[in-house]
Amino acid sequence: MDVRGEFLSIYRQALPVLLVALLGGLFAGLVLEEILERASRFPGLLVIVPVFLATRGNVYGALGGRIASGLHQGLLRPRFEYDERLVNAVLASFINGIGISVTIAVIVWVGLTLLPGWDVAPLGHLVGIMLIAGVLTSFVLIFGLLALIFTGYRLGYDPDNLVGPIVTTLGDVFGMVFLLIAVAVVGVVV
Repeated sequence: MDVRGEFLSIYRQALPVLLVALLGGLFAGLVLEEILERASRFPGLLVIVPVFLATRGNVYGALGGRIASGLHQGLLRPRFEYDERLVNAVLASFINGIGISVTIAVIVWVGLTLLPGWDVAPLGHLVGIMLIAGVLTSFVLIFGLLALIFTGYRLGYDPDNLVGPIVTTLGDVFGMVFLLIAVAVVGVVV
């Protein structure tokens, strides 16, 4: 395939996914508006939001890259079946996703505690919010990412064109929704 044909192929595959990502980002913004109304109860929560969303992309983008490489190399089949490589990649991503969520809460709490004039919610509240949101987003991102990459691959799409927009969209939409749910749960418990 010539350079122009390759460019058009990538563009045709990526454009619909990018449009869905755009709509997902707009929806995530609407959910953020709802979180803003509840943020005063948990000072420091708004500091967490961008870091939380960015780490979803980092952790699960790496998983998507591993899956795409495995598919390209013929090391993975595009199916939900037991494969030691797939299981190890999924477990590592799950543990990293949960671990980084809790770490974010601790770092934000320490940082805001040390800064004069900044209020911060109790550490347990922030850790609880991040743990709930981290676990829920991990499940959705892992299974959603795998399902969409596997389906796209079977339909002839290059998984490298899908991973970025899928991770961004799923991470933003479900990250915001699950943060809102976590805030509601922790708000009821405390």
